[in-house]
Amino acid sequence: MRDDRLGQIIGHLPVAPVLEDLEKTLARHRSAVLIAPPGAGKTTAVPLALLPADWLRGQRLLLLAPRRLAARAAAYRMAALRGEAVGETVGYRVRLESRVGPHTRIEVITEGVLTRMLQSDPALSGVGIVIFDEFHERSLDADLGLALCREVQAVFNETLRLLVMSATLDPAPVATLLGNAPLIACEGRAFPVETRYVPLRQPKPIEQAVTDCILRSAAAAEGNILAFLPGAREIRRVARLLDDAGLPGHWDVAPLYGNLTRARQDAAIAPPPPGRSKIVLATAIAETSLTIEQIRVVVDSGLQRAPRFDPRTGMTRLVTLPVSRASADQRRGRAGRLGPGICYRMWREDAHAALTAHNRPEILDTDLAGLALELALWGVASPADLGWLDPPPPGTFEQAQSLLADLGATDNGQITEHGRRMAQLPLHPRLAHMVLAAQTDGMTAAACEVAALLSERDPLQFTGNMRDADLRLRLEALHAFKTRKPVNLPDGRLDAGAAQQILKMATVLQQRIGHPAQAHVPTDVGRLLAWAYPDRIAARRPDSVGRYHLVNGRGAYFDPPDPLGAHDFLVIAELDGERRDARIYMAAAYHRDTLIDQFNHRIQWQD
Repeated sequence: MRDDRLGQIIGHLPVAPVLEDLEKTLARHRSAVLIAPPGAGKTTAVPLALLPADWLRGQRLLLLAPRRLAARAAAYRMAALRGEAVGETVGYRVRLESRVGPHTRIEVITEGVLTRMLQSDPALSGVGIVIFDEFHERSLDADLGLALCREVQAVFNETLRLLVMSATLDPAPVATLLGNAPLIACEGRAFPVETRYVPLRQPKPIEQAVTDCILRSAAAAEGNILAFLPGAREIRRVARLLDDAGLPGHWDVAPLYGNLTRARQDAAIAPPPPGRSKIVLATAIAETSLTIEQIRVVVDSGLQRAPRFDPRTGMTRLVTLPVSRASADQRRGRAGRLGPGICYRMWREDAHAALTAHNRPEILDTDLAGLALELALWGVASPADLGWLDPPPPGTFEQAQSLLADLGATDNGQITEHGRRMAQLPLHPRLAHMVLAAQTDGMTAAACEVAALLSERDPLQFTGNMRDADLRLRLEALHAFKTRKPVNLPDGRLDAGAAQQILKMATVLQQRIGHPAQAHVPTDVGRLLAWAYPDRIAARRPDSVGRYHLVNGRGAYFDPPDPLGAHDFLVIAELDGERRDARIYMAAAYHRDTLIDQFNHRIQWQD
């Protein structure tokens, strides 16, 4: 596409009036902050507008996207505006997937990819600017990336520019962190959105309330609908309720969440075919960065799901929380992209002011083992040696350092060779250690499958309240799927998309460590799991079926009862961590003799 045609397209976007000022500001300053409302076009217009700048000539531009789907969508959109294929001037890099070429100058990357690039080349050679998009989400990787990039600016690459972009971020703290960086604000041109509060009537479940609201809007022909729900479980329930309600034949229902296959995600964000209408059921993934075509109505459950880590127990649990006012405004704005819209909120109007202003930064509530490993690899002895918007909580960081030492990743705070090898794997440090430790047992291929399975969503979906926690069952189902044999689950089914993603990741892990051997279902899955979770080895309580005592002092139980509950020993991979006695979600059988053989050097015998 000719530059004048591209300029005309960008010129019609709401962000266009500030682009020239932004380019001149970055010519004079090494950092800047851009605040632009949802729908202003900053994700696609800013990189394309900055590309011809003299100070960026011959260098690459890195655009950080908060999620894989957002990264791919932004790259395809920019490439289409230039009349090119992805991988020419514009490309992307996400976990397990890359589309870049020798002439690529704009790379859209996920935040974890930036960390890997920094660790392999601390100067970011050939990179002229790093743009942190949707920074208000305050993910752990984004905070780490900004902290490391500031050190790159100070030590390794003094000409590197940093640009932080957001729709709802309080700009003052980040501008101060960036050395009183200039602030540029864009007004935007959103269409009016009518807000209608529809308080939830107890004891009606949120899924039923959202379904009822969707059905009323569809019956009134108000337009294509985007509904926000806290998680995939609620999305599936609403989809079933809509199916049972008998929607008119011209309505299509499309789920949208992070672990769907790429094809299903692309289908959700695409416009409906002529003569069809669409209902998109989405998690918070649809709040920012994505353009979901032709949405006129938003139905907001007012809920989100977030991880909460307890450093006392070393366990993470997912909790369902009210959204912040900033998130609610982001969601509402989705209805006003193309014309006047409607936003239904499933809470009282007088309760809106009581919502928190912004979501809590992830660094304050999450497991910091991965962060601690990255800092050790970077050569930082303490987080205080870097600049943060919110520093890591000392107690949580100390727990992470203790875990790394226990796994052999660090020695007296310094990274070991084992720790360096762990950092090369796109896994939580526990799982990276398991994969490497399994090499001595000749179980590397199986360990890669276990690590991939625990890193992705559960491939088994059960009906009703039925559930089977056995990790071995999942490995057997994966192998049946891989060899195209039937998967027989009386109370559930195998999610083919999840299985494909797990097997793809397992293959990548085997390639990373140079072990492409064919995996098999190991006879002792518990032995593998114990390398990752030695603190979650559990012994069955005397005279009790399904109740266990963990090495870390916690209790755990099965609910509903599970066949694994008859085993004397387990290794537990997933449990809710909410109470002193936590519910077990995924585990593997273990054996006393294996425990003695595997951890004899750590066992303390008592009379």
